[in-house]
Amino acid sequence: MAHELLAIGRTGVDIYPLDHGVGLEEVRTFEKFLGGSATNVAVAAARLGRDAALITRVGRDPFGRYVQQEAARLGVDTTYITPLTAPDGPPTPVTFCEVFPPDDFPLHFYRYGAAPDLMIDPGTLPLTDIREAAVFWATVTGLSAEPSRAAHFAAWQARGRRTRTVLDLDYRPMFWTGPEEAGHQAGLALEHVTVAVGNREECAVAVGETDPRRAADALLERGLELAVVKMGPAGVLAATPDEEVRVAPFPVEVVNGLGAGDAFGGALVHGLLSGWDLPRVVEFANAAGAIVASRLACSTAMPTPDEVEAVLASRSQAPAEGNA
Repeated sequence: MAHELLAIGRTGVDIYPLDHGVGLEEVRTFEKFLGGSATNVAVAAARLGRDAALITRVGRDPFGRYVQQEAARLGVDTTYITPLTAPDGPPTPVTFCEVFPPDDFPLHFYRYGAAPDLMIDPGTLPLTDIREAAVFWATVTGLSAEPSRAAHFAAWQARGRRTRTVLDLDYRPMFWTGPEEAGHQAGLALEHVTVAVGNREECAVAVGETDPRRAADALLERGLELAVVKMGPAGVLAATPDEEVRVAPFPVEVVNGLGAGDAFGGALVHGLLSGWDLPRVVEFANAAGAIVASRLACSTAMPTPDEVEAVLASRSQAPAEGNA
């Protein structure tokens, strides 16, 4: 049976401080969580009741075992989370975060050489499952090194630009020599996908546009069915060739903004699979992101459908406006 969501890409362990407003050198207490953007999207979709699976790799170490166990506990099919063959390969990556609410959350990636999730082998991909998944989700970060880059393009080739083939523009400067390299790879990837999601900085890297409307147009000109541009305090713009929707942000007291985009992604998947109209899809996804921004963690913070609906019900602003 085909998965509703099959995601591919980054995984690891997030180490978050329980002491906020101070640098890591002053933090005394931490807590670990499952992390990685593709992983978090899969968890978010599973939390909303979707059948979600993840393609990634981990080291042969305790944190690798933790990733497999925690992903399964959170409802993700772990069939394609595979340890590296060599016992002396690179370890499962760890990411430390500093928490300075409301808008400063520095990340410190401990990824030694080629992290396991960038060692996904194109020869071991479950191509039939990739082809048949209702949604296939990938990130630009997965294109930053080989053999992961080749694996992504092999997956897209097998899928044949089927509907709901999503690219998270997810630009992380530390994984690239510069934005030009990332933009080149993103441009190649956009020829294979039907949905793109990113913020204004990521759109600038991918298509050279920071203005949300122009960025959406540039993405749609690549043949996409849906372009989603996250505008921070200004909300979200989503566009198809025939429709544009703008959704205002949900005001929350921000604890940690890092997981909000992944919650948005998982909820976007849920809305698309539910067959909702575009305003409803984007409102739901935006609310899910706001909920996670008000919590410390990413993976374990992902909301249930009832939690998202409660936020939507309490919204005092006017609903999103769409125009054909």
